[in-house]
Amino acid sequence: MKITVLGSLESDDPKSYDVVVDQVASALRKHKHRVSIFGVHDDLRKLVSGFSRRKPDLVFNLAETFGDSLNGDSGVAAVLDLLGIHYTGGGPGELYLRQDKGLAKKVLAFDGVQYPHFAIFGKDADLEAAGKLRMPLFVKPLTADASIGIDGESLVRDAISLMKRVVMIHEKVGDSALVEEYIEGREFYIGVLGNREPVAFPPVEMDFSGLPEGLPRVAGTKAKWKKNSVEYKGTKSVLADVPDELRAKLQKAALDAYRALRVRDYGRVDLRLTETGEIYVIEVNASCYLEENSEFAMGAKAMGIEFPELTQRIVDLAVERYAI
Repeated sequence: MKITVLGSLESDDPKSYDVVVDQVASALRKHKHRVSIFGVHDDLRKLVSGFSRRKPDLVFNLAETFGDSLNGDSGVAAVLDLLGIHYTGGGPGELYLRQDKGLAKKVLAFDGVQYPHFAIFGKDADLEAAGKLRMPLFVKPLTADASIGIDGESLVRDAISLMKRVVMIHEKVGDSALVEEYIEGREFYIGVLGNREPVAFPPVEMDFSGLPEGLPRVAGTKAKWKKNSVEYKGTKSVLADVPDELRAKLQKAALDAYRALRVRDYGRVDLRLTETGEIYVIEVNASCYLEENSEFAMGAKAMGIEFPELTQRIVDLAVERYAI
């Protein structure tokens, strides 16, 4: 097939896209596809004209932003729909649900999927609403992803700390704040692949054992991106060592959440497990990060699906949806 891999540029530099773009392109070429790479930053006309020239059979959509908008991926998907272009991953609706974590939780509630109790605080919100929640609380941006605005101070244990953290998110991140009851326990990531009959990968666990005593067990910005930080060096993703019965329960919770939010082609579900065995869905990531060392790829590999085959399976799912 003639496939264009679409990635978000961090600037006008045509090479300022994420490493995952080259990885996916290389993997697709191993399956004999004719692959081109197309990066966009904030130029809508360039986005439209670029596809008019390329005329791909399919777009492998890895766009996560558009210009300064961290939530631009849903807009990019909407443009692709309007242009009648076939593409992998979530549509604008699925991606919007992924972004608005509060709305996503309300949809999960309809299907009986368990998640932490929460409240949303816009810039004019009354902080008294948090009185219905039990401390400690975890505060994060409502729509930003990639752990933006999340660090050790996201975990708060009193009203003053809560107020300061909410204000910080309003002022520095420019987003509403999602405040939810903190679930103490193990953290798991489960990749899911498929549409009509989605399959859950083996669970991957975030190992916090390398963190110094006293640091919150959370995967914040430093743990994910700042390689010289204590948080980055003290955490790692590993294949989870869990009994078969628990593995099945975790996978079922992930599949329930995946179906409830109508995730398309592939995604990752983040879960927490308490000491009493309760499973909470923390977040559902439609069209999750696909880098070859990501938790999603790690789970796929545990099922015997190497990265080139994984990208091909995503292509096959999109082809089946569109009946190309």
